[in-house]
Amino acid sequence: MSVLTADLTKKKGVMRTAKSRKDVPNYDTPLSEEEALMKSVISPEDVLRLNKITENYLCSPEANVYDIDFTRFKIRDMDTGTVLFEIAKPPPQADLEEEEPDVDQEESDPNAGRFVRYQFTPQFLKLKTVGATVEFTVGGRSVNKFRMIERHFFRDKLLKTFDFEFGFCIPNSKNTCEHIYEFPTIHPDLAEEMIKNPFDTRSDSFYFVDDKLIMHNKADYAYNGGLQQQ
Repeated sequence: MSVLTADLTKKKGVMRTAKSRKDVPNYDTPLSEEEALMKSVISPEDVLRLNKITENYLCSPEANVYDIDFTRFKIRDMDTGTVLFEIAKPPPQADLEEEEPDVDQEESDPNAGRFVRYQFTPQFLKLKTVGATVEFTVGGRSVNKFRMIERHFFRDKLLKTFDFEFGFCIPNSKNTCEHIYEFPTIHPDLAEEMIKNPFDTRSDSFYFVDDKLIMHNKADYAYNGGLQQQ
């Protein structure tokens, strides 16, 4: 499930609860990454038909015409409340940027901020339920049917697909949403392979508005934290 709050400058925030999809459909006809990139509009069905992790981003940063900006992200163990990972985007410093323009701006990576690398301990693979809290802002346009599909792979093996609905987001709002991830039981042999092969576990996070892909983020994962010192 997802819990969404909206914090507005001149309006009182609201709390909403949205259920995640429990039965993600499986499609018999796969779609290759090359075929997806040829489409003018990529839909949720398209990314659910992908049978492996993508090597490229399926949309450009400019596709985010709604100016959705993720500003904080936190992962916690739902059973103990322990915070496992937390990152926040630094506040903008407009005045400093105007006085000291970035001379490397033209050479900057256009995909900066679209990739995260996680380092966890082997114990993470034993967790059953994890809460991921994300804060994000929305620009001047309303956002309808905001949806995230997240697909996790170990090499070419699909581990799990998560499908969350954000719903409607008000223009010029700051929103907080917690996704509840219910992890599948991982066979000990597979878990051992995932621990021995850091960053071979990867994920694609696809974000849609009105069933059109507007953002694509990536991550990879290591589960050998603490083992190097042993």
